[in-house]
Amino acid sequence: MAIFRTLYYADVTVGVGGRITIPQDMRADLGIEEGDVMTVRVEESPDRARQLVMWKAERQPEE
Repeated sequence: MAIFRTLYYADVTVGVGGRITIPQDMRADLGIEEGDVMTVRVEESPDRARQLVMWKAERQPEE
């Protein structure tokens, strides 16, 4: 299991329909481009605090 450390963070505003915009500098650092698929997970701590974790899914080779 990988252990990650925080490099930086940013505040985002939730828009219509729950949409969020990932800041451009984060998209550039992560190599996120239009059409990429993101995997999303909701985690819960023992005191019931919740957080959203996202990562870029691996692109499947086109057949």
